[in-house]
Amino acid sequence: MLTAKSRASNFITKVVRQKNTLLLISQAAKVRLIPVSDCVVRIICVKEEDGEIEEWLEQKDGSVQWNFTVDENIVCMQLTGLLIKIDRASSSISYYKPDGTLLLKERKKDSRTMEAFQSYRVEQAGQTTHIQTADGVKTFVKDAVRVPDKQLYHTRMHFEWQQGEALYGLGQHEEGVLNLRGHQVYLHQANRKIAIPLLVSSLGYGILINTSSTMIFSDTEYGSYLYTEAVPQLDFYFINGEGMDGVVREYRRLTGKASMLPRWAFGYLQSQERYESQKEICQVAKEYRRRGIGLDGIVLDWCSWEDGMWGQKSFDHSRFPDPSNMIQTLHDEDVHFMISIWPNMDPKCENHKEMKEKNLLLPFSDIYNARTEQARKCYWEQAKRGLYQYGVDAWWCDSSEPFTPEWSHTERVEPALQYEEYNRTAGDYLGEEHTNDFALYHARAIYEGQRSEEKGSDKRVFNLTRSAWTGQQKYGAVMWSGDTAASWETLRRQIPAGLNFCASGFPYWTADIGAFFVKRGDYWYWDGEYDDTVEDPAYLELYTRWYQWCCFLPIFRGHGTDCRRELWNFKGADGVFYQAMLRANKLRYELLPYIYSTAGKVWLYDASMIRMLAFDFPKDAKALEITDQYLFGESLMVCPVTETMYYKKSATGAEKQENPSKVRNVYLPEGCGWYDFWTNTYYEGGQWIEAEAPIERIPLFVKEGSILPMQQSANSTAETVMSGNLTFVVYAQKDCSYELYTDDGDGYAYENGAYTLETYMWNQSEQILRDSKGREVVLFMAKPQSDCVEKS
Repeated sequence: MLTAKSRASNFITKVVRQKNTLLLISQAAKVRLIPVSDCVVRIICVKEEDGEIEEWLEQKDGSVQWNFTVDENIVCMQLTGLLIKIDRASSSISYYKPDGTLLLKERKKDSRTMEAFQSYRVEQAGQTTHIQTADGVKTFVKDAVRVPDKQLYHTRMHFEWQQGEALYGLGQHEEGVLNLRGHQVYLHQANRKIAIPLLVSSLGYGILINTSSTMIFSDTEYGSYLYTEAVPQLDFYFINGEGMDGVVREYRRLTGKASMLPRWAFGYLQSQERYESQKEICQVAKEYRRRGIGLDGIVLDWCSWEDGMWGQKSFDHSRFPDPSNMIQTLHDEDVHFMISIWPNMDPKCENHKEMKEKNLLLPFSDIYNARTEQARKCYWEQAKRGLYQYGVDAWWCDSSEPFTPEWSHTERVEPALQYEEYNRTAGDYLGEEHTNDFALYHARAIYEGQRSEEKGSDKRVFNLTRSAWTGQQKYGAVMWSGDTAASWETLRRQIPAGLNFCASGFPYWTADIGAFFVKRGDYWYWDGEYDDTVEDPAYLELYTRWYQWCCFLPIFRGHGTDCRRELWNFKGADGVFYQAMLRANKLRYELLPYIYSTAGKVWLYDASMIRMLAFDFPKDAKALEITDQYLFGESLMVCPVTETMYYKKSATGAEKQENPSKVRNVYLPEGCGWYDFWTNTYYEGGQWIEAEAPIERIPLFVKEGSILPMQQSANSTAETVMSGNLTFVVYAQKDCSYELYTDDGDGYAYENGAYTLETYMWNQSEQILRDSKGREVVLFMAKPQSDCVEKS
């Protein structure tokens, strides 16, 4: 008969305070609790005495005040902003607000598990295969010889979520899910997927996992847990943010403040796959100026290099004969220049040869080893001498995963298989412990390189990139949602993708307007629904609604393949779609004072630019589940139109709908009143309404008590600065105030205090708006219309 072998006991036999840590010892494990701030504790669980390693998050100085008590059943740790209770019998941890309100419990039985395994590294590649995809050339190792590397662990933390609690974050997901409860999420990098190990609760707490490996979140019939794939120890931070804003704030205090982008980054950016010559780029910018359409940047996509020299960081001088003159011509029109660069380089090009000679490539790869300082410096020097010296303003670090094995398949593979395939591929090159963090070091190469230049403090780093990891917000990085395919379903799913990503602590995110792929191709990802592109009015309608939505994202950028993307290509038969986009473009520039001030508060206060409704209305059960509305800054609620109202797709083409409904249902969260931005109609919160949504406008609402700073529309952000005159629109029936952030718009003087915060105060009884010096300022009072609507 088999004999059961007893498991090691989790009963805590010893509790020891060691300087700024509390050590709990059981037969099964050692658990170390390290107070990091008044509301954050770091928890490390190891099975070996010497299991603790150097962490990648900055450890504080140990000045946090805390105490602990021990009795026969419970160990308590009390911080000013957090109470922790550990059950001695099971070592299970529960987290509470200081007043004793429960936030989160681990399950009692085997709440944390760790399984050791032997990791391996590739010592010899028998063969490498190169596959051409729409995402570039991908390299795969075949018949590799692997040798033992180090012992790592698979870990699980099991939780008991509370009834009605919603969970968000963990990066960008393309399935269209907002609240992650009841779902499983595979956290690995991909073309359309960004993994970030921060989970955020509607109850106002967060869990940040200290790992660089892949992960799984599960809230299914298989259990409610967080799983890490390959770590040297179980290591995480519990954050009591007293709200989702507080979680984001503490995350950035742990991992780094988000740096400011230049003011021009918040204007409209024009891109497409691809501009092919210096002449073409200058002509496009000139045409935008001739038509009086707002434009602040133009983007040169891949293949700026000579043919066959993939990834070489230099211009093909047959197509770009005078880069300095090209960029200066753009600058003379107040248009900035962004260029695409890649982490992989063809073996024939000089950049690759230099990296290889200095042994700075990943093993058996044409990708540089961004995790080493020497390789990062070399990468920047190549970018500097080949591109930056000509006046390049911003970078598009494409393919920063940098592995996308899912794109080598004709048909899409199952999520679990994608996860496994990514682990194998990235593990071969990066090591199993570091499969998810390449993008962090790649962004660091650009940021530290540019800032090291003699005039590195004059031009802010602006890096549009496709992947991210913990802390990357401090490197001037903007993420986008990857190479999507055009459909209404994609548009609907993009909104919660961005909301969850920004709830993961990252302020800057955007999407390709109209999706990257428009037509239907022979691979699963090339799956657009509009083979006739701009000749199809159904696509013009979709593109217009996409454009209106992206007008209210941190970065406003058109990009894609299959058709030209300049606005005048979307006129259609009667021009209504084009006119609608012109109106959205105009509004973007009118709102730039508000948008840039919101960005300033991202840096100053660790705020978020786009905010799912749970940020501001965590007690409104309906708001927790709304996937297609959000706040843009502190005042504007954006309600994108995500279904057709004018043209239906059919087997024979687009069919115009007769007498289409031009409204969409909008939920107005409870707790405040709301003004319709377009009509000033006032509504009480806590109700559903039908909002007018004709093609020329997106439903947009202003939170009661708001003051919006606005300007005359302009052709560029430079013009908005030169005009100088602000108009303040007050949406209030009682006293309120607004804090306006301004600075030079570029450079890093703001880090040393070179910025202005001006408070504007509305006096309801006097009907006057004053600045902080008591001077009356220009305003427009958004008075409720007589047909204001109360909640039924």
